[in-house]
Amino acid sequence: MPDQAERLRQLTLASAVRQRVVKQRKIPRVITVTSGKGGVGKTNLAVNLGIALSRLGQRVVVMDADLGLANVDIIMGIVPMHSLSDVVRGTKTLEEILISGPDGVKVIPGGSGLADLANLSYEQRDRLLDGLLSLETMAEIMLIDCSAGLSRTVLSFISAADEVIVITTPEPTAITDAYGIIKVVTKYKIHDRVSLVVNQVRDHREASEIAGRFADVSRKFLQVDVNFLGEICSDQQVVRAVKLQQPFITLFPRARATQDVESIAGRLLGLTLAKPRGVGEFLSKLSRLLEK
Repeated sequence: MPDQAERLRQLTLASAVRQRVVKQRKIPRVITVTSGKGGVGKTNLAVNLGIALSRLGQRVVVMDADLGLANVDIIMGIVPMHSLSDVVRGTKTLEEILISGPDGVKVIPGGSGLADLANLSYEQRDRLLDGLLSLETMAEIMLIDCSAGLSRTVLSFISAADEVIVITTPEPTAITDAYGIIKVVTKYKIHDRVSLVVNQVRDHREASEIAGRFADVSRKFLQVDVNFLGEICSDQQVVRAVKLQQPFITLFPRARATQDVESIAGRLLGLTLAKPRGVGEFLSKLSRLLEK
């Protein structure tokens, strides 16, 4: 009992310290980027959107939370030597595993570091939370590239974040799966608004038609607002950039896809939102959700 009481006092003190630190900082927006199925451009959006936001003066951190197919580093052409697993084990600090990407974007290599979040000891969880709290001083926007689909882990990430961006393509299966995510988000009252990006379209008209149908159906049957952030038109420069393992926004600054992502970044910054909770609260909520 004495050990347990002492541990509770330590946790209470640590929580109080975190709350005081967070109050003194500008709280970053935590945004999950997800999709109903793979292969629709989710990671490409997270990486290139992060760069576009950085060019607009935002301090951006991209967390690779796609536990099955982590490939933010591949898209950026960087090779991570360490991941969040090293932070949890105490062999590295978060600052030591952070990788600098194009235009000042910081990358957190996830790998398996988040897979066992629910099973961490008190000490490991405190170590991870303390490390991630340091992001409060270096990030204004944290983009989380999580796995596609509706796994428990994905839903936990979506629920814990301040905002969610769903990306789809015009393919019927992609649209159906994207709607499935919005349906679940609404069913469990996770968010009352979801942002949508339509990728690989012919033009703005096609994207607007798809987004319009999404918005109408979601409002009618789900009572949720779908905010159309914009489209990314089909562009062979994107394919070339992926093969060269470079962000297309960096490699092809005049490409149509680059212009589209830059427009999406501008709209994202223009959204009027509730006060963000910050990175520390995001991780605390995420760990609680994964324990259930």
